[in-house]
Amino acid sequence: MAGRDKATNQIKEWADAQKAQDQLTTGTGAPIGDKLSVKTAGPRGPLLMEDFVFQDEMAHFNRERIPERVVHAKGAGAFGYLEITHDITKYSKAKIFESVGKRTPLAIRFSTVGGEKGSADTARDPRGFAMKFYTEEGNWDLVGNNTPIFFIRDTIFFPSFIHTQKRNPVTNLKDPDMFWDFLTLRPESMHQVSFLFSNRGTPDGYRHMNGYGSHTFKLVNDQDKAVYCKFHFKTNQGIKNLTGDTAAELSKDDPDYATRDLYNSIGDGNFPSWSFYIQVMTFQQAENWRWNPFDLTKVWPHSDFPLIPVGQLVLNRNPKNYFTDVEQIAFSPAHMIPGIEPSPDKMLQGRLYSYSDTHRHRLGSNYLQLPVNCPYMTRVRNYQRDGPQCLNDNQEGAPNYFPNSFQGPNDDAKYLEHAVHYSGEARRYRTDDDDNSTQVGNFWRQVLTADDRVHLIKNMAGNLQGAQPFIQKRAIHNFSTCDPEYGRRLEEALEKLNKNVEDTVKL
Repeated sequence: MAGRDKATNQIKEWADAQKAQDQLTTGTGAPIGDKLSVKTAGPRGPLLMEDFVFQDEMAHFNRERIPERVVHAKGAGAFGYLEITHDITKYSKAKIFESVGKRTPLAIRFSTVGGEKGSADTARDPRGFAMKFYTEEGNWDLVGNNTPIFFIRDTIFFPSFIHTQKRNPVTNLKDPDMFWDFLTLRPESMHQVSFLFSNRGTPDGYRHMNGYGSHTFKLVNDQDKAVYCKFHFKTNQGIKNLTGDTAAELSKDDPDYATRDLYNSIGDGNFPSWSFYIQVMTFQQAENWRWNPFDLTKVWPHSDFPLIPVGQLVLNRNPKNYFTDVEQIAFSPAHMIPGIEPSPDKMLQGRLYSYSDTHRHRLGSNYLQLPVNCPYMTRVRNYQRDGPQCLNDNQEGAPNYFPNSFQGPNDDAKYLEHAVHYSGEARRYRTDDDDNSTQVGNFWRQVLTADDRVHLIKNMAGNLQGAQPFIQKRAIHNFSTCDPEYGRRLEEALEKLNKNVEDTVKL
């Protein structure tokens, strides 16, 4: 039918590809004779307990839903590959980087962060940009966003921060007081908040945005020499953003806008791609740098740490089934491979634990055996056994304890992590005053265009207007410390909006 896109026509295309209609069966594989009625005692009698066809269907239906992700609940996914175009083996021994021209299969999931599974793709929100690389050394997960920074730098705030992005526990409504109270009490959030309320907070689908590992990581080469690094993926489709008004309209007219765009693009053979870069910082540079290099609220300026090209990321296949390929895919920053290691970034350190833990809750202790999560490019051999829904051979008769004398898998010192020396008192270190304003001012003056600043002020004031007056004043003060013009224009916009509300009330 003319005018139908790939996504709309999916089920028709599937039907056309079938050679014959299959026999309908129960979950046990038994053929079904009649699926148009339940089994009853007479035409008007009660349902019989022996009707396994009904029981089998209904019992499974009652259990179809799994817990949605606490964050990043709404998302879309695809598959493709990473091709290495430049040699970075002097920085990392990871086999994914071992030769120019090497291709590694990957899966990716894009998402919004704060909304529920049914929320709009065009909501003002950071976008998740999570990648799973299936390497011969195991799976490497790079679990990033479309911004190089985040709202907080100490992982202890993460649960409270997410609570403020969700719903009020009494009204079950989004609450501007919660949202802005937390953000203005934590001024390190101003950098990401400025990104969020610019038009970068509403990207035009998933194909027209960059991706970032965001955290600082560590690369280790085959001589056991290490450097710190950041990962960047620059869209080859060009950056495109939506205005706040356009994003709001799309949230009503097509709440699945970004999901549809990605599916149709790949389905039509227009494969999206990103150029992969790294930034590198030596340990000595890290010691002497002006800012904490592990602070997730700050960027490494390209003028100081230029982008180094690595490769091309290409997406060329849509999921075969959304639930198995996207809803069940599980990313964790803890999933690393030799040559890529964590840094002391406090947010990264917290995520190393929390992501794997939440997948065990959502999907079960054997979630890494699910096909989309399975490290199929290598052979898993360990001492983990049993658990709910074990999907493989459970390592058959191999020993389930270590050490052992019976040919069980053994460790190898060549895979030891890079040794780092740390010193200092073990206590809680607060970072409230770690220069929360300089980079925000640079973003306002040097990165945003005049038109960008107009949109930022309009978007931010329109949202901040819903918060208490004292919270509005705190926000004005915070942004004024970044640039006086920034605070002044925000204050003027709020005064105008608040006056309009007062005039309307008088009428």
